[in-house]
Amino acid sequence: MASPEHLQKAQEMGLNHTAFMVIALVELVSVILFLIPRTGILGTLLLAAYMGGAIVAHLLSQQSVIAPCIVQAFVWFVAVYRFPELRSRLFSKEIAWKS
Repeated sequence: MASPEHLQKAQEMGLNHTAFMVIALVELVSVILFLIPRTGILGTLLLAAYMGGAIVAHLLSQQSVIAPCIVQAFVWFVAVYRFPELRSRLFSKEIAWKS
C-alpha cells in the first residue's frame, strides 16, 4: 500500500508515484509467481532480483540492509525446501554441463 510515509521515502530516493506503483506491481507479480507451485522457481528468481535491487536502493540511501537481506534469505530457504530440483541443482556435486 502506498502510504504517505512510503511515498515520501520513495521520493527521497528519487522515485515518483508512478515508478513506485510499477515497482509495487512487479513485487506483487513476483510473489504470486513464487506462491504458485508450477511457477515457483521463476518467482524465486524474480524475487531474488527484486530483493537485490532493494538492497542496492537501501545502500544508496544509506539505510540498513538487514530487512531486505533477511527477506532474501527467507525466499531462498523456502525455495530450496519447496523445490527439490532447485535443491539438487544448487547442491549437486556432479558437473551438469559437458564440453
